[in-house]
Amino acid sequence: MPHRIVGIGEILWDLLPSGAQLGGAPANFSCHASALGADACVVSRIGMDARGDGIFARLRDLHQNTAYLQRDATRPTGTVTVDVDAMGQPRFEIHCDVAWDALEADQNALRAVASADAVCFGTLAQRAETSRRAVRELVSAAPSHALRILDVNLRQQYYSRTIIEESLALASVLKVNDTELPRLAAMLSLTGDTHAQIDQLADRWQLRAVACTRGAFGSLLRTAHEWSDHPGIPTSVVDTVGAGDSFTAAMTLGLLNGWSLAEVNAQANRLASFVASQAGGTPLLPVTLTSAFAG
Repeated sequence: MPHRIVGIGEILWDLLPSGAQLGGAPANFSCHASALGADACVVSRIGMDARGDGIFARLRDLHQNTAYLQRDATRPTGTVTVDVDAMGQPRFEIHCDVAWDALEADQNALRAVASADAVCFGTLAQRAETSRRAVRELVSAAPSHALRILDVNLRQQYYSRTIIEESLALASVLKVNDTELPRLAAMLSLTGDTHAQIDQLADRWQLRAVACTRGAFGSLLRTAHEWSDHPGIPTSVVDTVGAGDSFTAAMTLGLLNGWSLAEVNAQANRLASFVASQAGGTPLLPVTLTSAFAG
């Protein structure tokens, strides 16, 4: 049977120069996990507006389960204005007081996580008190064997040391990038080089795995007994929106499948490289990439 995977948190429209694209790290993660063969869904909240209707339509196009999307009668569907620089790096303006800020841990959402093999959550969806409580209740309700992946998203002012430390306490796997790690190091008093900082994160919070992505320079993966250093794949970057989320999805499935750490790292880099070569966070994935995850 396919692995049951749940993304918890924000779903929105990325308003890119090229047009609106489905976005939100948990949503991107869920869509990529589904494309790789998982039984995946996103637990989030959208407005009762045209943009919310558009999210339903886009998820159905991506063969996603929409049963765990809540609708909000008073708040709009989330949007993010995205500018992309000459190197393909995005700059985000994340709009406030939107539907996913009012995410609830209702019975339907709790059912989604009750049988999960992995749940993925981040820091951004915890910017509002209501959604913060819901995210933590849902992550805590996942089975004890499930991977609990924290994807750190240090966006604008929407994070704090308290949110990060309390999220790490809930997590069993951490995904961070090479611009976020130094900020975590300063905030959490991590010392030494990148490897030492990752070791301290893993040891302090008893994490099963830590991933540090480095853009064009690949990624580091660390478990209790092993390291893997992938140098990256030369890529003609269109934009990097969603590339990290695709990495997280591939890493999650690789870990659940019991692959070697080197294989997990290689496949996750292949997927992230392809997504960075396409516009938007959830491009259609070619069979040459998805076939590695079959069976």
